[in-house]
Amino acid sequence: MTTLNDYRDERLRKLGQIRELGINPYPAKSHRNTKIATILDHFTEKDGQEVCIAGRIVAIRAFGKIAFVKLRDYTGEVQIFMEKSDAVTPGMFGVKQLKLLDTGDFIEATGKVGKSSTGEISVFTNEVRLLTKSLRPLPGYDGLTNKEERYRRRYVDMNVNPEVRERLVRRSKFWQATRDFMNSHGFIEINTPVLETTTGGADANPFVTHMDALDSDYYLRISQELPLKRLLGGGFEKVYDIGPRFRNEGVDDEHLPEHIAFESYAAYEDYEDGMRLYEEMIKYIAKETWGTLKFNVGGFEVDLDQDWPRIKYADLLHDKFDVDVFNPDREKMLSILHENGVKVDPSVSDGRLLDNLWKLIRKTSAGPYWLVEEPLSLSPLAKVSDENPLVTQRFHPIIAGTEMGNGYSELNDPLDQLARFEEQQAMRDSGDDEAQMLDMDFVEMLEYGMPPACGWGNSERNFWLLEGVSGREAVPFPIIKKRNEE
Repeated sequence: MTTLNDYRDERLRKLGQIRELGINPYPAKSHRNTKIATILDHFTEKDGQEVCIAGRIVAIRAFGKIAFVKLRDYTGEVQIFMEKSDAVTPGMFGVKQLKLLDTGDFIEATGKVGKSSTGEISVFTNEVRLLTKSLRPLPGYDGLTNKEERYRRRYVDMNVNPEVRERLVRRSKFWQATRDFMNSHGFIEINTPVLETTTGGADANPFVTHMDALDSDYYLRISQELPLKRLLGGGFEKVYDIGPRFRNEGVDDEHLPEHIAFESYAAYEDYEDGMRLYEEMIKYIAKETWGTLKFNVGGFEVDLDQDWPRIKYADLLHDKFDVDVFNPDREKMLSILHENGVKVDPSVSDGRLLDNLWKLIRKTSAGPYWLVEEPLSLSPLAKVSDENPLVTQRFHPIIAGTEMGNGYSELNDPLDQLARFEEQQAMRDSGDDEAQMLDMDFVEMLEYGMPPACGWGNSERNFWLLEGVSGREAVPFPIIKKRNEE
């Protein structure tokens, strides 16, 4: 049975022969002047014209005096029709020399555009130029199905499964649409630090690293929130950041330790303004990325093209579990969670228990709707409601069992903020690794003064959800275990 090493040895032999012919198998430059899609999409005007194309060999078929080479670049695939010639330019490969080339090699072909006898659009030439000699064969279209191997060798996966590459193009469109929308509404993108002395802005367990130059430990950011709000205190009015954040948590369909996130803040606005703006934003991004506002996600039929209703947090928990979020019965909450297979530490706060109950409800929600009036205990950075001091001016869009984002009227009372930070720090000191840290520098900024503002954040989970794939399927290079750890 022929092994991968056998194929590699054969290609190494060919590489040696190519070098003996005085041909550089890895030249620095290509002379390509035309992309394959241009030939396919504009054949009428390109017919009869000479072009220079380049790409990876997908297939080679040689029949004596003629040969067919299927060539693929980023934009498409086209056939190269080759005829045998005794006058092959030095350093080039004619039909006779094609035996030294393999599928997976990168080549360049200069010739005239036309159609073959079977009507297939082709580039006609008698020679091609080698750009890169491939030493490992690409697997067949059914030869890379193991998910772990696909994630591990993503560069191979993209060649064998073109839909992966197409998905990454949509991912880029998703974030570009986000930027276009925010820029058109007067926001300025400003990148914030990845290394922080304290973590804040979210309930998450951070990664810790050490900076040798300062001999100090730092945290990889879990949120862009606090630095962006410092910018509001510095005089900016509309700011956002798109970039990586890191959360030292598990890996599942909805969570990756490293992922791209978006956060924005608008001075002199509140959560009512935020819900109007970000509902418009989500619709805009969906239309620009997928060309539709209707999705089938995880069995849910979702239509974004409507006015999204607002549903109160307390009403949901009362209607589903008969739990009073303002006077919760711990034993009852623990019992409900146990009955639903949710394992929690019995010593965790009431807020954590409520949050776990809410997640049970969320999983069955098609949406879209806005979840509003979250309890104060779960929102340490949000303003309290003017009508009910026990709830906050916080909002979540819920779509297909998932929270699509998080926003609120930002807390700018320094004394209130300090008290909430101290409560979070006490939770952290008692063993809650996801509770936020006391950030006195941020409190100091608030004492100088930050205008009223609405803040919003979402991650690329939104893209995964509407794309209908898991997180690891939707990113170019997902984190997986080392081979010796499996």
